[in-house]
Amino acid sequence: MILEMKVPSPGESITEVEIAEWLVQDGDYVEKDQAIAEVDSDKATLELPAEVSGTITLKAEEGDAVEVGAVVCLIDTSATKPEGNDSPSTKVDTPKQAPTTSVAAPSNENTYATGTASPAAKKILAEKGIDTTTISGTGKDGRITKEDAVKAVPSMGQKVDIEGRGVTRSKLSMLRRKVAERLVSAKNETAMLTTFNEVDMSPIFELRKQYKETFKEKHEVGLGFMSFFTLAVVRALKIFPSVNSMIDGKEMISYDFCDISIAVSGPKGLMVPVIRNAENLTFRGVESEVKRLAIRARDGQITVDEMTGGTFTISNGGVFGSMLSTPIINPPQSGILGMHNIIERPVAVDGKVEIRPMMYVALSYDHRIIDGKESVGFLVAVKEALENPQELLMDNDVKKALEL
Repeated sequence: MILEMKVPSPGESITEVEIAEWLVQDGDYVEKDQAIAEVDSDKATLELPAEVSGTITLKAEEGDAVEVGAVVCLIDTSATKPEGNDSPSTKVDTPKQAPTTSVAAPSNENTYATGTASPAAKKILAEKGIDTTTISGTGKDGRITKEDAVKAVPSMGQKVDIEGRGVTRSKLSMLRRKVAERLVSAKNETAMLTTFNEVDMSPIFELRKQYKETFKEKHEVGLGFMSFFTLAVVRALKIFPSVNSMIDGKEMISYDFCDISIAVSGPKGLMVPVIRNAENLTFRGVESEVKRLAIRARDGQITVDEMTGGTFTISNGGVFGSMLSTPIINPPQSGILGMHNIIERPVAVDGKVEIRPMMYVALSYDHRIIDGKESVGFLVAVKEALENPQELLMDNDVKKALEL
């Protein structure tokens, strides 16, 4: 029996995926539930498991964009497992070369095209006065699409002389292309501003020093900074609900719940899973959810649904050493809080200079619906909660708040 494997829908509103990499080769014997491919959608990279055991015939190439529901491979279930094949076959012995090309220019001209331009693309490029040989096509076999032509920008400077020097060109994944589009969209379509403040982390340091071991023993999860920041954000969102809102056409939608997106690093780059209903979570609840989502992102198991629908984002560039930054809003959200690294600095305390662990925090917000007073007030509310967590986040009962 021949089974046709079709592309499953990775999430609502996604109609197309891209074959990022085949994890098996044509003619391999695969086991049921074995990961046979990685596919990129515009929101995540996901594994495609074999639906049955048998011999596989590939029907799509790496880099192909295929519609949800399209057949990507055939599996012959009547085939028997080869003797001595104790583990699923993978592309370990003869891996495919990554879809990159090293180009040495034959002359002083920058010639990039590996395919032809579509008629619509030719017309657009001609109107812009752009030579088709200077455009890298993203279509199949390097074909220059209408979208490539629309996005093409005439060179305003001298061409880089690459004669005699190597140039590596690789195609961006569908996920990375979508991220790029959203970042540009956020800059172009929102009135984004950023306000800054600094937080004395001493109170949180003291609480963690005193309770982190007991907390970990009881709950099997560490007492990190994310729970403090998440709960401080939830408190501030309740005080300033416009920050927990979004624009939908001519309407403003405000939420009475707090679904907090958190930026975590995964094998395919930055991912932003969502902590649902953070307003109902305790310190243990937040830390457990952060750990769960981080592990799923690290193992490539995160789903599109787990990264959809946040109302506000927290990004921690401090783990990479960032001292200060202006985080970009995650559309359609209207605000994002940036955490940064903690540095001991001299600060004035009651007229005296003391060395304190300090962190700069940044709030980027959409000025179309969030006024300056609200944005500054929100960040001050976050600062107040972080500098006085025992009173503002724990109701003056630390052990009860930490469920110890």
